[in-house]
Amino acid sequence: MDELNLNIEEKMDRAIENMEKRFSNVRAGRASASILEGVTISYYGADTPLLHVANISVPEARTISIKPFDKNNLGAIEKAIFESNLGLTPNNNGEQIILNFPPLTEEKRLDFVKQVKVMAEDAKVAIRTIRQDVNNSIKKLEISEDLKDREIDKVQEVVNLYNQKIEDKLKEKEKELLTI
Repeated sequence: MDELNLNIEEKMDRAIENMEKRFSNVRAGRASASILEGVTISYYGADTPLLHVANISVPEARTISIKPFDKNNLGAIEKAIFESNLGLTPNNNGEQIILNFPPLTEEKRLDFVKQVKVMAEDAKVAIRTIRQDVNNSIKKLEISEDLKDREIDKVQEVVNLYNQKIEDKLKEKEKELLTI
């Protein structure tokens, strides 16, 4: 039974990691290189992640600097950023591309809070699905009903723990988003 609990915790950890990764893509008015993770450019005919063809830095709280290893890629990088719908306008100075993050309005901050709440709810749904699968596995075991009930209660304790982790991370992200 312990191996069952380890397996469920690993799956639930992955659900929380996935939520945190999605949280990192929601910008809080501060520049973060992680916002560019999904951006790819056509590099010698192959779609290549931007992170592989340029040096990306955050020189200031609201600025990202993208310096390509090959200056011939400046146009392709600029185009990829436009097409990625990040809501940012790239500024090409011939050497590098600068992305400036405008301050967020209160309305935009509240929209982001709604987005992260949906992401947290998705994580909770994943946790519930894992619980349901494990409970179904427990019910199929050839053990006494008391033991089955005890194991199902243990699973519920783990679920409660992970739901609390999700809530804590959600509150942390909300606070980050609402802080000016």
